[in-house]
Amino acid sequence: MSAPQPLLSLIIPAYNEGERLPTTLPQVFAFLEAQTYPFEIILVNNNSRDNTREIALEFAATRPYLRVIDEMTQGKGAAVRTGMLAATGEYLFMADADFSMPVEEIAKFLPPHMEGYDVAIGNREAPGARRYNEPAYRHFMGRVFNFYVKVLAIPGFEDTQCGFKCFRREVAWNILPCQTIDGWAFDVELLFIALRHGYHIVEVPINWYYGENSRVSPVRDTINMIREVLRIRYNGFTGRYDSARP
Repeated sequence: MSAPQPLLSLIIPAYNEGERLPTTLPQVFAFLEAQTYPFEIILVNNNSRDNTREIALEFAATRPYLRVIDEMTQGKGAAVRTGMLAATGEYLFMADADFSMPVEEIAKFLPPHMEGYDVAIGNREAPGARRYNEPAYRHFMGRVFNFYVKVLAIPGFEDTQCGFKCFRREVAWNILPCQTIDGWAFDVELLFIALRHGYHIVEVPINWYYGENSRVSPVRDTINMIREVLRIRYNGFTGRYDSARP
């Protein structure tokens, strides 16, 4: 007999995460194995130079629900796209490997807690959300970037850069072919495309913990992301995203 279709596909992009995975992955396994719904985990190794791939394969050897995929195009956007296109679940959930959002928060994005949406995005600014241990300068820089996102691309959303987002599979597969950005602003692009084609996006208040060894360079990556947002605006103006299937 074939296995039932997963309700949840958890996609984890990973670049040089060899130190984190032995801590975060067991927490993910413990939570999901306690659920009653079928699930799968897809870890996408994105050109890691450390032992990320070896650690992931070691875990996968005893867990048939874990798949490890290699993506050679550098960038979180490329890794997430590869994982989502390989997923078979009804809901495709992208999660950072550090799990700064506790894995238990995933329940907020799935039935019966949340239904009737096309895309759900974690929101660290909404009423009921809490940030822990985040330096003031990082919060300030995040708010500055969000201001540019609202002015140039996506008005009305307070936290487009939270690394935890959930897509209905058919929605993800419809908009991913239009994705052009492999860097940090890829999720702004996906949300921009989704809104352009009338998909319903909801925000989910979450608890979030700042990690000292973040992969984001506050100044360099913020500048690059602003450039990418300008590119998104230009692509939208020129009709680059109009071919997404409604």
